[in-house]
Amino acid sequence: MDRREFVAGAGTVLLNGGLGSGNAVVESTTTDGFITAAYYFGNFHVDPRNEKAHGTGWTEWSLVKAARPRFPGHLQPKVPQWGYTDESTPEVFSQKLAVAHQHGVNAFLFDWYWYDNGPFLNRALENGYLQSPNNKDVRFALMWANHDWIDLHPAKLDSPGKTQFRGGISRKTFDAMCDRVVELFHHSSYLKLEGEPYFSIYELYRFVEGMGGVSQAALALDAFRDKARAAGLPGIHVNAITWGVKLLPGEALVKDLRQLLRELRIDSTTSYVWVHHAKLSNGLTTEYNDVCRQYETYRNKASAELGPMYFPNVTIGWDATPRTCQTDNFRVAVYPYTSVIVNNSPQAFERSLASAKQFALSRLPAGKRLITLNSWNEWTEGSYLEPDTAHGSAYLDAVGKVFRP
Repeated sequence: MDRREFVAGAGTVLLNGGLGSGNAVVESTTTDGFITAAYYFGNFHVDPRNEKAHGTGWTEWSLVKAARPRFPGHLQPKVPQWGYTDESTPEVFSQKLAVAHQHGVNAFLFDWYWYDNGPFLNRALENGYLQSPNNKDVRFALMWANHDWIDLHPAKLDSPGKTQFRGGISRKTFDAMCDRVVELFHHSSYLKLEGEPYFSIYELYRFVEGMGGVSQAALALDAFRDKARAAGLPGIHVNAITWGVKLLPGEALVKDLRQLLRELRIDSTTSYVWVHHAKLSNGLTTEYNDVCRQYETYRNKASAELGPMYFPNVTIGWDATPRTCQTDNFRVAVYPYTSVIVNNSPQAFERSLASAKQFALSRLPAGKRLITLNSWNEWTEGSYLEPDTAHGSAYLDAVGKVFRP
């Protein structure tokens, strides 16, 4: 994803077509009732907006190929085992789905973009996933990635980057977006929790900002739910990514985050990546186990502090250096010039998966034991399940060991 809310040395958050038919609820869990859902970042296909900004044929693979080691022992560039494929073709996406299904990844949560001037980066879903003949094997859902889109491809050291698209969309745009979302809800492979389609919001405060306040945002979400019911669905399971849960400056209607979630009738929360809840080292590297410990401290109290149920997250790693200008002398500063997580071995990842599984078993009701994974393909942030030439399918094998023993 495209994000920049980090402070130097800390990694902390700044707090300022192809539809199926019918509404069938398809089994979406592993053999023991867990839902393993990997985030999918669809910037590995040609998009007209990217071509306008970066030139003909540009995709984020360009950054992956250009990455270089930034310190001794730094493993860059990452090389995909399957090559630099075009995710917007059914043939390529069918391979992804087959391998995900084989290893116990049973849902993709698409980072889904829709700005005031329309959809963005949607061809991985529309032309890849939805046209794949085996999409029944791996469910899908939308994680509305409503953050500002900033040109960090690549980012210059200490440069704020140009904001290309604003995440705070208008009510008119939101209503039009919801029409398309409800259409997607009817796809036979859409992920549903007890019959309700799962819809996640990345930056809740950005949504509130665009709507003009909490009360207006609540009305917009209620209208969204009404559209779903009018289309024959029982409702919507609305999820909030916890890094986007905060109060706007000067907001008078709500006094704390718990009340904000209650006013918007949010059903659950989860996380996108561990570094949203952990302080990274001031040095070039940070230990995976240290970040895991900090995240699990957050995880264990999230539901009690915020109110709604919390779905645990498991993150593979963190290395945003491919998004930095490779000719800059690298030092820890603002995103993407952040510390790199090291010793994130497949074995360490497997232990984290087992911890999340136990958390879900003990804290979440049957039918809602969802675990989010970062991610299927965040190649330029160093957190991906797709096989590479260094580890092969070892991280996918870890998912299979824990969730398909």
